Amino acid sequence: MRRPREYLGQLELMVLLAVVSTEGDGYGVQISKCIEAASGREVSLASVYVALERLEHKGLVSSRLGEPTPQRGGRARTYFKPTASGLKEARAACSTLNRLSGGVVALKGKFA
Repeated sequence: MRRPREYLGQLELMVLLAVVSTEGDGYGVQISKCIEAASGREVSLASVYVALERLEHKGLVSSRLGEPTPQRGGRARTYFKPTASGLKEARAACSTLNRLSGGVVALKGKFA
């Protein structure tokens, strides 16, 4: 039996794309900063971690613990990387957005 497709929300998609851009070495603060730099929008770290948790539950990202460091009080960072399904989803979403954005270009100058 085939599972119904789960669609990603805007923040989930931005987090997934940020994880892809970090090439498997992304952690929460880095992912948040990547989204802020690309979108100009401030993103709370808590919302990034909630989205990462949802993406991991959906099988689109995986996580691993790094080594504890003295700079972090002996705590380890959690690093995230896209899964094969996550890369496939990211490609599909980008392709869809590119096709849909053609309508925006066609409207240039038609609305004030």
